[in-house]
Amino acid sequence: MLTILGFAMIATFLVLIMMKKMSPIAALVLIPALFCVAVGQGAKLGDYVIEGVGTLAPTAAMLMFAIVYFGVMIDVGLFDPVVRGILRFCKADPMRIVIGTAVLAAIVSLDGDGSTTFMITVSAMYPLYKRLKMSLVVMTGVAATANGVMNTLPWGGPTARAATALKLDAADIFVPMIPALAVGLLAVILLACVLGRRERKRLGTLTLDEVLVREPETLLVGAGGGGDRPVKGTPSAGGGDAAEDHAAGDGDQDFKGLDPDRPTLRPKLYWFNAGLTVALLASMILELMPIPVLFLLGAALALTVNFPHMPDQRARIAAHADNVLNVSGMVFAAAVFTGVLTGTGMVDHMADWLVGAIPDAMGPHMAVVTGVLSLPLTYFMSNDGFYFGVLPVLAEAGAAHGVSSLEIARASLVGQPLHMSSPLVPAVYVLVGMAKVEFGDHTKFTVKWAVLTSLVVLGAGILFGII
Repeated sequence: MLTILGFAMIATFLVLIMMKKMSPIAALVLIPALFCVAVGQGAKLGDYVIEGVGTLAPTAAMLMFAIVYFGVMIDVGLFDPVVRGILRFCKADPMRIVIGTAVLAAIVSLDGDGSTTFMITVSAMYPLYKRLKMSLVVMTGVAATANGVMNTLPWGGPTARAATALKLDAADIFVPMIPALAVGLLAVILLACVLGRRERKRLGTLTLDEVLVREPETLLVGAGGGGDRPVKGTPSAGGGDAAEDHAAGDGDQDFKGLDPDRPTLRPKLYWFNAGLTVALLASMILELMPIPVLFLLGAALALTVNFPHMPDQRARIAAHADNVLNVSGMVFAAAVFTGVLTGTGMVDHMADWLVGAIPDAMGPHMAVVTGVLSLPLTYFMSNDGFYFGVLPVLAEAGAAHGVSSLEIARASLVGQPLHMSSPLVPAVYVLVGMAKVEFGDHTKFTVKWAVLTSLVVLGAGILFGII
């Protein structure tokens, strides 16, 4: 019964948010509360929620201060050189812009933190998507899928969890997977090409023309030297005047993040900010302190050095308060969902049912089975639940048929491109919140592409003899 109710709760949640019948926050709170009562454990709802909040509180704190930290770094211009390089490549070609989104997300993902990746990627690319009237779910879908492939880095989380759960060396799991993951990343770039061509066909081809005069209604890309570069529509196949209309934009208000003359820039402090960021990321990788503490200290130091006057500090905090509130609120709402799912025992019964449903004949192929199961399980469960709860059972079943734990561990990483769009991943709320995209729209668009990317990684792993 708990198995059926668990699947029913998840299905109800997904259907309601994709049909936009409820907001994600309301659905994350009310649906698990109703199902908790339905299983006869309503009296324990408070305990489940408090336990869930306690589990996710460090994540919420990390996201709050990470948003402030990277928001300040974006304000002061730390990422402007990277953004300018991507924009010079993208110009105003929709296909190049989508490819640039994938490349930027993959590069920034090297720090191992999804929230950081999404904050930087959206801040850089959102103005272009808005100005050219491109689909924002294309941006969120490509960014999430690229980050999912890169999330398998040993310091990203899943690989370390798999190594810990099965008592293996993380390097022995990850290094042989590199060719399969490289194929997965190429699949994301190819996906970006396909989606970009679709956007180019819909909008037409645009170019960035050099001008000597700044126009208030143009997109400022800060190319430097030759003045600002406004977006100009040019007739093209399928484009014509419509392309120019699409370039018109909603006014300059949404695009100040790329303004090379914004008053928050601190060019004299560029190397201090770069050094602080490198030190922060290195400390995260080396685990010198808990990540929430590192971001708390980093945000306080960044604010104090870059904006020594109190009114300026308050202004910067206020500028990012909307994102902080949205994301932290979503994380604490998700704590209700995960608390009920775990506390009632639904997640354990669901996992046991899935493992028990595997036919004995599939025993010698447990690595492939693990790879396939990693898609739904890491989507409907937290990484902790999957890697510490389910993976050891799968590994034990594989060992009984001569399948090594290393193969099982490698196969367990396959589902990460889909996992990064799971409603149980706090970082995805940073992505959709900053991009101003409905979570249901993101889910409907992204899931199919993320599943395809995961299957490509699995296929490459089998082909290379890794899995």
